[in-house]
Amino acid sequence: MLGTPLAPGGILNLGLIALLVLEWTRRLMVWVRHIGGPGLIVLGVVDNSAIPLPGSQDVLTIILAASQKTLWPYYAFMATVGAVIGGLITYQLAHREGKALLERRLSAKRARQVEDAFAKWGFGAVVIPAMLPPPLPMTPFLLAAGALQYSRGKFLAALAIGRAIRYTLLAFLAATYGRQILHSIFEYRGAILIAGIAAGVGVALYILLRYKLGKHPRHSHQT
Repeated sequence: MLGTPLAPGGILNLGLIALLVLEWTRRLMVWVRHIGGPGLIVLGVVDNSAIPLPGSQDVLTIILAASQKTLWPYYAFMATVGAVIGGLITYQLAHREGKALLERRLSAKRARQVEDAFAKWGFGAVVIPAMLPPPLPMTPFLLAAGALQYSRGKFLAALAIGRAIRYTLLAFLAATYGRQILHSIFEYRGAILIAGIAAGVGVALYILLRYKLGKHPRHSHQT
């Protein structure tokens, strides 16, 4: 079955996609750092709606705020705006397609976990993950909020509050302890960037693989 994602041809295609995504992400990160605040909005939209890049928004917010200490509130605000716009895109997609999308994008166990979280915590099921740093994934909660038809107003408020707290704290700490933080980031920047990109690519490939398997279920063939 050479047409399936698990066949050699399918694996090669996924590998090529991974390389393209890695190169695209590297260029995106360089561009974001170059243009500053507006770039944080673009990265936030991509990270929260297209290709998750765990930790990338955090790292670049820290770098920018530490580099221009007096502008740390601006960078915190721009990072928050990007995250909220990206989160809203994901919410709208899931809201339109409903639970079917949640079941396609998440495992059955993970889907039950996020559904239980919303049933128990509601508003907190968005605001708490939005505040916490990686490796806690945010995408499942964004999808669940839309798929479960959670109030759009409450969703936006929770996401904005959580992200604002997170990025305000990061930017403030970067501006206050910038030299030490930047030294650590630049010392390990290769490992940090590769880990973030690899995690994002892994999530994207996992979603693609599940999508392809869903479109081409296995069938037994008699020779």
